[in-house]
Amino acid sequence: MQESNFILNRIKAIKYAAKGFWILITSEYSIIAQVIIAVIVTIIGFIMNISATEWMFQIFAIAIVLVAESLNTAIEKIADFIHPEYHKQIGHIKDISAGAAFFAAIFAVIIGLIIYIPKFI
Repeated sequence: MQESNFILNRIKAIKYAAKGFWILITSEYSIIAQVIIAVIVTIIGFIMNISATEWMFQIFAIAIVLVAESLNTAIEKIADFIHPEYHKQIGHIKDISAGAAFFAAIFAVIIGLIIYIPKFI
Protein backbone atom coordinates (compact mmCIF):
# COMPACT_ATOMS: atom_id res chain seq x y z
CA MET A 1 0.00 0.00 0.00
CA GLN A 2 2.81 2.42 0.92
CA GLU A 3 4.67 1.68 -2.33
CA SER A 4 1.49 2.27 -4.35
CA ASN A 5 1.04 5.73 -2.79
CA PHE A 6 4.66 6.57 -3.53
CA ILE A 7 4.23 5.68 -7.21
CA LEU A 8 0.94 7.58 -7.47
CA ASN A 9 2.53 10.61 -5.80
CA ARG A 10 5.44 10.51 -8.27
CA ILE A 11 2.98 10.34 -11.18
CA LYS A 12 1.12 13.37 -9.77
CA ALA A 13 4.41 15.22 -9.29
CA ILE A 14 5.35 14.57 -12.93
CA LYS A 15 1.91 15.80 -13.99
CA TYR A 16 2.33 19.06 -12.03
CA ALA A 17 5.86 19.53 -13.37
CA ALA A 18 4.66 19.00 -16.94
CA LYS A 19 1.86 21.51 -16.34
CA GLY A 20 4.42 24.06 -15.08
CA PHE A 21 6.66 23.36 -18.07
CA TRP A 22 3.73 23.94 -20.44
CA ILE A 23 2.77 27.19 -18.69
CA LEU A 24 6.35 28.43 -18.96
CA ILE A 25 6.84 27.65 -22.64
CA THR A 26 3.43 28.95 -23.72
CA SER A 27 2.90 32.08 -21.63
CA GLU A 28 6.18 33.45 -20.28
CA TYR A 29 7.83 35.63 -22.90
CA SER A 30 11.30 35.43 -21.35
CA ILE A 31 11.16 31.62 -21.49
CA ILE A 32 9.73 31.65 -25.02
CA ALA A 33 12.59 33.92 -26.12
CA GLN A 34 15.16 31.63 -24.49
CA VAL A 35 13.61 28.54 -26.11
CA ILE A 36 13.75 30.23 -29.53
CA ILE A 37 17.41 31.09 -28.94
CA ALA A 38 18.05 27.48 -27.83
CA VAL A 39 16.46 26.14 -31.02
CA ILE A 40 18.52 28.51 -33.19
CA VAL A 41 21.76 27.59 -31.40
CA THR A 42 20.90 23.89 -31.72
CA ILE A 43 20.36 24.27 -35.47
CA ILE A 44 23.68 26.11 -35.71
CA GLY A 45 25.30 23.24 -33.78
CA PHE A 46 24.09 20.78 -36.42
CA ILE A 47 25.19 23.04 -39.27
CA MET A 48 28.64 23.56 -37.72
CA ASN A 49 28.95 19.85 -36.88
CA ILE A 50 30.08 20.45 -33.30
CA SER A 51 31.67 17.60 -31.36
CA ALA A 52 29.99 15.49 -28.68
CA THR A 53 31.86 17.40 -25.99
CA GLU A 54 30.76 20.72 -27.48
CA TRP A 55 27.17 19.42 -27.56
CA MET A 56 27.40 18.56 -23.88
CA PHE A 57 28.56 22.06 -23.00
CA GLN A 58 26.00 23.68 -25.28
CA ILE A 59 23.11 21.62 -23.87
CA PHE A 60 24.32 22.32 -20.34
CA ALA A 61 24.45 26.07 -21.07
CA ILE A 62 20.94 26.00 -22.56
CA ALA A 63 19.61 24.07 -19.57
CA ILE A 64 21.19 26.39 -17.02
CA VAL A 65 19.75 29.47 -18.73
CA LEU A 66 16.27 27.93 -18.95
CA VAL A 67 16.37 26.80 -15.32
CA ALA A 68 17.64 30.18 -14.09
CA GLU A 69 15.03 32.03 -16.16
CA SER A 70 12.29 29.71 -14.86
CA LEU A 71 13.32 30.24 -11.24
CA ASN A 72 13.50 33.99 -11.87
CA THR A 73 9.95 33.88 -13.22
CA ALA A 74 8.74 31.92 -10.19
CA ILE A 75 10.38 34.35 -7.77
CA GLU A 76 8.86 37.32 -9.60
CA LYS A 77 5.39 35.72 -9.54
CA ILE A 78 5.68 35.03 -5.80
CA ALA A 79 6.90 38.57 -5.12
CA ASP A 80 4.04 40.07 -7.15
CA PHE A 81 1.53 37.85 -5.33
CA ILE A 82 2.86 38.81 -1.89
CA HIS A 83 3.14 42.51 -2.65
CA PRO A 84 1.31 43.55 -5.86
CA GLU A 85 2.12 47.26 -5.50
CA TYR A 86 5.62 48.60 -6.04
CA HIS A 87 7.83 48.10 -3.02
CA LYS A 88 11.52 48.94 -2.92
CA GLN A 89 12.56 45.71 -1.17
CA ILE A 90 10.43 43.52 -3.48
CA GLY A 91 11.97 45.34 -6.45
CA HIS A 92 15.42 44.63 -5.02
CA ILE A 93 14.58 40.92 -4.65
CA LYS A 94 13.28 40.78 -8.22
CA ASP A 95 16.42 42.52 -9.51
CA ILE A 96 18.64 40.00 -7.73
CA SER A 97 16.60 37.14 -9.20
CA ALA A 98 16.92 38.63 -12.69
CA GLY A 99 20.64 39.07 -12.05
CA ALA A 100 20.98 35.34 -11.43
CA ALA A 101 19.36 34.62 -14.80
CA PHE A 102 21.69 37.20 -16.36
CA PHE A 103 24.71 35.41 -14.85
CA ALA A 104 23.57 32.19 -16.52
CA ALA A 105 23.10 33.98 -19.84
CA ILE A 106 26.55 35.56 -19.69
CA PHE A 107 28.23 32.20 -19.10
CA ALA A 108 26.12 30.59 -21.83
CA VAL A 109 27.36 33.25 -24.26
CA ILE A 110 30.95 32.60 -23.16
CA ILE A 111 30.46 28.86 -23.74
CA GLY A 112 28.98 29.63 -27.17
CA LEU A 113 31.94 31.83 -28.07
CA ILE A 114 34.41 29.15 -26.97
CA ILE A 115 32.60 26.60 -29.14
CA TYR A 116 31.97 28.70 -32.25
CA ILE A 117 34.79 31.24 -32.60
CA PRO A 118 37.38 28.56 -33.49
CA LYS A 119 35.07 27.35 -36.27
CA PHE A 120 35.34 30.74 -37.99
CA ILE A 121 39.09 31.21 -37.56
